[in-house]
Amino acid sequence: MAYHHLCSSPSSLLRDRHSLSVSPRPKSLRTNPPTSLNLVSLSKTSIKASSSHVSLEDLMSQETQIPRKLTNSQYPDGKTASKSYVWVNPRSPRASRLRQLTYDSRYSSLLKVAESLDSCNPNEKDVLAVLSSLGDDVSEQDAVVVLNNMSNPNTALLVLDHFRKILTKTSREVILYNVTLKVFRKSKDLDGAEKLFDEMLQRGVKPDNVTFSTLISCSRVCGLPSKAVEWFEKMPAYECDPDDVTYSAMIDAYGRAGNVDMAFTLYDRARTEKWRIDPITFSTLIKIYGVSGNYDGCLNVYEEMKALGVKPNVVIYNTLLDAMGRAKRPWQAKSIYKEMLSNGFSPNWATYAALLRAYGRARYGEDALNVYKEMKDKGLELTVVLYNTLLAMCADVGFADEAAEIFEDMKNSGACKPDSWTFSSLITIYSCSGKVSEAEGILNMMLEAGFEPNIFVLTSLIQCYGKAQRTDDVVRMFNRVYELGITPDDRFCGCLLNVMTHTPREELGKVMDCIEKAKPELGRVVKLLIGEQNGEGNFKNEALELFNHISSDVKKPYCNCLIDLCVNLDLLERACDLLELGLSLEIYAGIQSRSPTQWSLNLKSLSLGAALTALHVWINDLTKVQESGEELPPLLGINTGHGKHKYSEKGLATVIESHLKELDAPFHEASDKAGWFLTTKVAAESWLESRRSPDLVVA
Repeated sequence: MAYHHLCSSPSSLLRDRHSLSVSPRPKSLRTNPPTSLNLVSLSKTSIKASSSHVSLEDLMSQETQIPRKLTNSQYPDGKTASKSYVWVNPRSPRASRLRQLTYDSRYSSLLKVAESLDSCNPNEKDVLAVLSSLGDDVSEQDAVVVLNNMSNPNTALLVLDHFRKILTKTSREVILYNVTLKVFRKSKDLDGAEKLFDEMLQRGVKPDNVTFSTLISCSRVCGLPSKAVEWFEKMPAYECDPDDVTYSAMIDAYGRAGNVDMAFTLYDRARTEKWRIDPITFSTLIKIYGVSGNYDGCLNVYEEMKALGVKPNVVIYNTLLDAMGRAKRPWQAKSIYKEMLSNGFSPNWATYAALLRAYGRARYGEDALNVYKEMKDKGLELTVVLYNTLLAMCADVGFADEAAEIFEDMKNSGACKPDSWTFSSLITIYSCSGKVSEAEGILNMMLEAGFEPNIFVLTSLIQCYGKAQRTDDVVRMFNRVYELGITPDDRFCGCLLNVMTHTPREELGKVMDCIEKAKPELGRVVKLLIGEQNGEGNFKNEALELFNHISSDVKKPYCNCLIDLCVNLDLLERACDLLELGLSLEIYAGIQSRSPTQWSLNLKSLSLGAALTALHVWINDLTKVQESGEELPPLLGINTGHGKHKYSEKGLATVIESHLKELDAPFHEASDKAGWFLTTKVAAESWLESRRSPDLVVA
């Protein structure tokens, strides 16, 4: 016989593929004698078909059925039954009496017993007192119903022990253990479940598929995927074959346990054998791909899920949004979020958090602020990490006023206290804006909160004092680094180099001394550059040595700053040498490009000084081309990008446009291509011919 899930009433059936449950069948009013009790064990085939749930079907104790054919004495009105079936008006008193003979009444009383057992003291005396209400004639079905509806594992063990003693004949004792294991799963008590499993083995009870599926699901709800894997891998030793539902659940378990290869192997098998995979497993697969950096894999799993007819839920959407945030693909995060809303799902806290991270990392300032405002409108609290994500984004895009407002909200929230990263972002914002007093005010707040400034904070403050041309404060803050026992890194030295581009000529020596102390090889290059050391031929070699020994992520900033310094000091030849060195070392790439129809100069990734130097070199190259008799293309263009520096009122396009006007160059801003300045072959040749001169002095 099969076993069905017991709901709140015996007439409602719910299928829980990972639960052991019972559903009594209401007694028929047939007058035929009852059939004998017969429990049939589930075969592997039946388990495969019905997944991991075991059910009761036609499991009736003798006393729950009408014991014999209805006779005259059994009818209140004395009439005899002339047919095998009797229709009874459900509103009549007779119906009420007959209903008491069905299992509905018995089932209700068993539910009350289970409830009483959950609340009684976990000792044998109190448990037996509750069970005494069942009487002496307790069936196996009664025992299963009681245990299946319990939720207190401490009393459940005593109840199981009692039923094992009084039930002299049971069709499958493992069923009693399985429903008791389910009680441990309800209470997330894996240790107790494992002890009960050991007791089963000691008593000679052989576990079945449902035993293992219950232990596996118990491990999962306890957040112990490694335990789920352990129980899954024990199944063959007990001649239990996992079904497709168990296999699908193990994709999630292996993924969470860190065995990615096994998770993907099972997923490939699931696709081949068309297993039913639940949304939780799909969510785990998306997360695995995201953590491994395979963001296209995340989207592929999502599309496969939809193709299989599995509807995404909020967890799936949130996992996808988080993955797209890691991938720095805010446009895809936007698309997924719109789909989520169009499918009728309401964003929760995790949704907004994922969007904030996605937009913040990608510097989508306006979008991040819109999410922040929506969270505040809905009364959702932000964590310190989310506040810091917003403030770091504001520092990246130059949102000083917005950062001040967010910081005030953070302080007034009562739930979050600023940490060192909070203060660091704010100091960066004010330092890049040149707001010395505001940066110093945040530093004081940071010290009062018990945080010592780190290398990032001190770097920002040095930059701030440098922009304000407060060289003595730069030196003071530099000395503070050593007082705190901090070792200057490449970025810190790059900041000092940048400060030199803002420092008056007469005070360059003060900053240069700091650079020489922090990074001697950089100090030697700077001394050669500004002429404090002789050795014209050594400059290129020293610069080459420097670039070969610094990290790749600071090579371009160093080269940009050195060229800017050359331009400021009117050292155009040195600037050209550095640009040439940067091109040969592939620090710069794609500055000049040529096609049959257009030659272009790409300046987007360069500093102002480096861009002006590259423009000078390009104009000289065009002059040489004209002198050699080679034809120019129909169109020439300069691409500066269309943005401005986040902490500056002037963008590169503005500076280059102004310089082109000073040179009287025939380049004009393109109306259909922002950031592009174009000219024709004829205009360029005429201008190059008119400006024949030994050198171009860069302003």
